[in-house]
Amino acid sequence: LSLAFLGEGGNYGYSNSGYSVYEEENDRLTESLRTKVSAIKSLSIEIGTEVKNQNKMLSEMENDFESTGGLLGATMSRLRTLSRGSQTKLLCYMMLFSLFVFFVIYWIIKLR
Repeated sequence: LSLAFLGEGGNYGYSNSGYSVYEEENDRLTESLRTKVSAIKSLSIEIGTEVKNQNKMLSEMENDFESTGGLLGATMSRLRTLSRGSQTKLLCYMMLFSLFVFFVIYWIIKLR
């Protein structure tokens, strides 16, 4: 009777011990999973914040490009107006500017 009781008690103690090992490992894995989920949560929050900041910057850049496009369009229309004018007048201005630059260079060389 004593042996049967010890056998059952020993067996019961062994299964209790095995259950305890599994329970401890389960707790350890649960804690590890909790830590990883927490890290992923904080990372996803940071990603969301970064996306909002990037979208704000892109919106500002879009506004800047639109204003620059308007300025460029106005400049191009002025150039078209200038090019439609008299080609002879433009050629005379270019020749006078070239002569002026030539005389300035000649004068600088002669003073040396």
